[in-house]
Parts: sequence; C-alpha cells; structure tokens
Amino acid sequence: MSKTPISTLLSSIRLTPHLPPHSWYLIAGVTLSTLNKPDEVRHVFQYAIDKDGGSAQTQINIARRMREALVKAAAIGGLPKSINALFALKKVTPHALMDEPFGYSPTGRSAELYDIPSSKTMQRGQAFFDQIYGKVSKRVMGQMDHSGTEDLGITARLMYAYILSNTSVLTPAESSFVLIAGLIPQDVRVRAFNFQPSYMNYANDRDGQVNPQYELKGHLKGALNNGASVEEVRAVRNVIVRLCEASGMARLGEDASNGWGW
Repeated sequence: MSKTPISTLLSSIRLTPHLPPHSWYLIAGVTLSTLNKPDEVRHVFQYAIDKDGGSAQTQINIARRMREALVKAAAIGGLPKSINALFALKKVTPHALMDEPFGYSPTGRSAELYDIPSSKTMQRGQAFFDQIYGKVSKRVMGQMDHSGTEDLGITARLMYAYILSNTSVLTPAESSFVLIAGLIPQDVRVRAFNFQPSYMNYANDRDGQVNPQYELKGHLKGALNNGASVEEVRAVRNVIVRLCEASGMARLGEDASNGWGW
C-alpha cells in the first residue's frame, strides 16, 4: 500500500459521496483480495467492525457480508485469492461471528447443492446472467459456448447459478459491485469479444447495445440493470481505482497494449 495509513484511506473511502450504504467494506475487501493483499483485508474488517458494528447482530452481518463478497469474488479473481483472504479474515474474526459447517447457513448453498433440484438453481443463474447482460445476454453466452470448448459456457452457467445469483446475503447490486471490484484491478480485456480499453464513460451508454467492449463494461452496465444508480456505480468505480493506485498501480496511456493499469 501507499505511505498513507490504511485507516486514513479507509476513513476517506467510507465517506465517499454516493457510495451505497454499507458497501464500502465489501468493495475494499474484494479489491485488496484481487490485488493479492489478503492481510489488508483483515484491516478492512476490523475497521468496519470498529466504525459500523454497533450491535452484535450488525457485527454478524458485516462478517457474513464480507465473507460472501470474497466467496463471490472467486468467480472473478480466482479461488486461491479468495482462500487467502478468507483465512486472513478468519484470524481476526471472533468465534461468535463465524458460521460453522453443518450449522446455520445464511446463504443456503449447501441445501441448493444437495437438496434442491439443480434445474431450479440453474434457471436462477440464467435469469441473473440475463439481468446483468440485458439484450445481449444470449449473444455473450453464445460466444462462450463457441469459444472452442462448450465447457467455458458451462463453467459460466455453474458460477452464475451456484455462486453469483445467490442473493441471500448480498443484493443483486452489491453482487455487481463485487464483480466490478474483482475486474478493475486485473485490467481484464476480453479480446475474443473485441472489447475496447475504455470504461470511463460506460454509464453514459443508454442504447442497451453491446458493441461488446471490455468485460468490465458489461458489469458496469449490469450494476445499473441490478438496481444501482449511475452515481453509485461511478462512486464504486472511483473507490476501486483509489485502492488500486494506493497499491501501486498506475494509469496507462490509451495506446498501451497490455500490463497493469487503465
């Protein structure tokens, strides 16, 4: 991180105008996890508990929401980073704020996996995917099905069904913020879709058409489709960029062909 103390940075981020309530620690935790800074994730949790955890139930909610954000981030940033972040978080989480195996599950995923017909969960996942991508959802999924292996489309369907579309803990908009926080630090350009390296003004695109650009661009629009406002999406993006810059990432020129940055 930069020389700015993490508490000072988090204090500023927490008070970002237009940032959706109680979303700052989700966004910060996922961004830092994606940047491979799991030890910073626990500082985010401790600061959230200190500043926003007024009651025992609120503290439980913060812990569950952070864990769920990191679980969902595995679909974007990779399972190893989520594992590292979750175990770093566990080190500073009081036992009373844990959810133990075979006990109460706030997400109900174990029941979805073992007790609920898979077709029902898969339908929910497809509906969530369609909500995010709107008019072009069939085209985007079709391109993944024709990537050279249909298993790419199957993988996407499974992630959306069992991981991303579960909104028991995080709302659809918050789930979109998690995806954005996992994408920006990676500077992901999906070249198969001919995405262009620009997302700064994506929220101004209103025709609903995917010229497909940047995978990130689709998820910025998806956050709007999931109920966030343009101002909220811009605030979320700005928080993520600030964390990336504080971690040493630099903005690249428009002619940059690859590498970290924007």
